[in-house]
Amino acid sequence: MNAYSYAHRYFRWDGTQRIDPLDADQIMDAISDDVLADGDLTRALQRLFRWGTDQRDGQGMRGMRDLLERIRQMREREMNRYDLGSVLEDINRRLDDVIETERAGIERRLEQGRQRLEQQSQAGSRSQQGQAGESGATGEQGQAGESGESGESGEDDEGYDENLHRLLERMAARNREVLDSLPPDPAGRIKALQDYEFMDPSARQKFQELLAMLQQQMLQQTFQGMQQALQEMTPEDIADMQQMLHELNEMLEERARGGEPDFERFMHKYGHYFGQNINSLDELLDHLARQMAAMQSLLDSMTPEMRAQLQEALDAVLSDPGIQQELAQLGENLAQLMPNNPYHREFSLSGDEELTLGEAMRLMERLREMEEVEDQLRGVRDWRDLEHVDHDKIRELLGDDVAQDLDQLRQLTKLLEDAGYIQRTRRGFELTARGVRKIGQKALQDIFQHLKKDRFGQHQLDRSGRGGERTDDTKPYEFGDPFLLHLPKTVMNAVYRDGAGSPVRLQPDDFEVFRTELVTQSSTVLMVDMSRSMLYNGCFTAAKKVALALDSLIRSQFPRDNLYIVGFSYVATELKPSMLPGISWDEYNYGTNMQHGFMLARQLLGRHKGGNKQIIVITDGEPTAHFDGTQVRFSYPPTYQTLQETLKEVARCTREQIVINTFMLERSPYMAGFVSEMAKINRGRAFFATPDHLGEYILVDYVANKRTRVRA
Repeated sequence: MNAYSYAHRYFRWDGTQRIDPLDADQIMDAISDDVLADGDLTRALQRLFRWGTDQRDGQGMRGMRDLLERIRQMREREMNRYDLGSVLEDINRRLDDVIETERAGIERRLEQGRQRLEQQSQAGSRSQQGQAGESGATGEQGQAGESGESGESGEDDEGYDENLHRLLERMAARNREVLDSLPPDPAGRIKALQDYEFMDPSARQKFQELLAMLQQQMLQQTFQGMQQALQEMTPEDIADMQQMLHELNEMLEERARGGEPDFERFMHKYGHYFGQNINSLDELLDHLARQMAAMQSLLDSMTPEMRAQLQEALDAVLSDPGIQQELAQLGENLAQLMPNNPYHREFSLSGDEELTLGEAMRLMERLREMEEVEDQLRGVRDWRDLEHVDHDKIRELLGDDVAQDLDQLRQLTKLLEDAGYIQRTRRGFELTARGVRKIGQKALQDIFQHLKKDRFGQHQLDRSGRGGERTDDTKPYEFGDPFLLHLPKTVMNAVYRDGAGSPVRLQPDDFEVFRTELVTQSSTVLMVDMSRSMLYNGCFTAAKKVALALDSLIRSQFPRDNLYIVGFSYVATELKPSMLPGISWDEYNYGTNMQHGFMLARQLLGRHKGGNKQIIVITDGEPTAHFDGTQVRFSYPPTYQTLQETLKEVARCTREQIVINTFMLERSPYMAGFVSEMAKINRGRAFFATPDHLGEYILVDYVANKRTRVRA
C-alpha cells in the first residue's frame, strides 16, 4: 500500500455511533414539512427541538426527548451496576483483615520469643562445653576472659528469659480471647478494637487507616474543608472543632427562634471548615443540606438491617463524645429548619459490583446530580431555556456526546439566522425570502424523489424541429443539425471503426453531436383551493407543497417563465410564494369560489401578450360560490347559477387561449361531471390524483409540456 492509500472499515448502524451535527440546510429540510403543514415556523422549530430527526446512518439530530431518555438510561445503568450491601462487606472485610493480621502477628511474636529462648539456651550450652575443654587454663586473666566472652554471647537476648516469655504468652492468650469474643457486627468490632492493645504494628496501622476513612466520610458529609481524621488531630484541633459545632448549633437555634444570628462573625472564625464561598446563612443551610444528603441517601437506600449496621459503625468511629453529641444536635436543627431536604434522594441499587463507603458516597452524589439535571431538562421548553443549564456540569456527569447534542439544540436558531434562512422580528422568528426558497427546493426534491429516472422520457412527441437548448443526450450528426460536437464520442467512433492506433482518422459518419430541445415560454396561474374541506380531507399541505415546488422549479429551471399563485375559497386572492409557508386554513372562510379564481387568473395572465398561457387548478370539490354583482352567493349543494357563472368564466379564459388543466383530489360524481363540462369548453385536461402524488402529476406534466425533443 502506497503512502496515499487509505483503508476504511464499515459497520452496521446500531444507534451507538456518533451522529454528525446537522448544518443549516439539513435543519431547514427537517422542518420544511412541519412549516407547510402548520404554517408556524416557531412551532416547527419547537417540534424539531423536542423530537429531533431520523438518526439513521450517523446523520440527524437528537431531540430533547431522546436526550432525556438517554440520561434516564445512563442513571439506570449506574443503579443496576452496584451493590450497596458491599459497603458493609468492605468494612467487614477490612476488619477481618485487621483481625487476621493481628492473629498472625501474635503467632509471630510468640514464635520469635521461642526462638530467642532457644538461641539463648544453645549459646549457654556452647559456653559450658568450651570451659570443660580447656586444659591447664588457670588464673584470673583466663576467668575474666571467659566471663567477658559469656557476656558478649548473650548480648542479643539480654533481658529476655523464661519469665518474660511467660508474660508474652499470657498477653497473647488474653488478646486471642478478646479477638475470639469480638461481636459479629462492624460497630461492635470497631468499639472493641478501639480499646484493644495491638501486638502487631501492621494490624494497628490498618485499623487506624480504616478509622481515618470512616471518620473522614462522617465529617466530610458535613464539612467539605475537613481533611483530617480525628485521631490525627491535636487536642487543640478537636477542641476547636467541637466549639465550631457548638456555635453552629447555637446559630441555627437562634434562626429557628426567628432571630438574626451573627453569620459574618461565625464565617470569619470558622469559614475554613466549609471549603467554599458562602455569603449568607441561607446559603450555609443549603450547603449543609447538600453535603449531608449523600450520606442520608446512602442510608435510606439500604435495607433497614444494613442501614442500622452502617449507622452504628459510623457512630462508633466518633470516639469523642462531645463531637458526637454536637453532630447529633446539628442533624436535629437542620431537620427543623429544612424538614424536606431538596437534595435528599432514595435510590434502589440492584447490581453486583462492589463499592467502598467513599465510592458509595460519591455514587449517591452523582446519581442525585444526574436526577437534578434530568429534572432541569424536563422543564426546558425550547432552545432559549438551555441558556440557563449548567453545560459544564452536564459534560462532567454525562459526557461529551450529550453535551454536544445539547449545544446543537441550543444553537438551533443561531445556525438558521447565520445562514440567512430565518430572521428575528417583534412577532418572533420568521422565514426570510431565502428560507422560503429553501423550503420550495425541499418540496421539489421530495416530489422528484418518487419519480423514476426515465419518467420524463415516457411522453409522446408531437413534433420535431431544429435548434433549441442543448441536452445531455447525443446523436449522429446530420445535415442541418447545430454543430454541438461531442468530441470524446466522435473520436471513439473512429477508434471503434479502424481499431487502436495513431493517427486517428475521422470520417463524416463519426461525428456525434448533442441533441437539442425546443423550450417554450409560458405563463402559469396555479389556482389552489383553500376551502375548509381541503384541510379536512388532508389536501391542504399537499397543495401548498406543490405550489412551493413549482415555484422552485420555475425559478431554477425556467427563469423566463411566469408563475402566479391564486388561492380561492369564499373569494380569490393572489398569494406571493413567500406567503405560502405561513398560510393556515383559518385565514379563509367556507365556500369554493372558482369563478372568482378564474377571473383573477385571467387578469394576471392578461399582462403577458405572448407565449403559452395555462391555469392549473387544484381542488377537491365543485364550485359552491360565485359573485352576483358585488356580492358573493354561497350554496351547498351548489346551485345551477353558481355552476353556470363559473363555466362562463371558463369560456372567457378559452377565448383568450388560456388552457385550464384540473387536478381533482376527490372522486365525487358531481365533481367529475362539472370538470367534464369544463373540458368540453376549454379542451383542457382533467386528472384525478391523491394528495401523496399530486406533486408528481403536476410537475411532470409541466416539464413535459415545456420541452420537445428535436429529432431528425
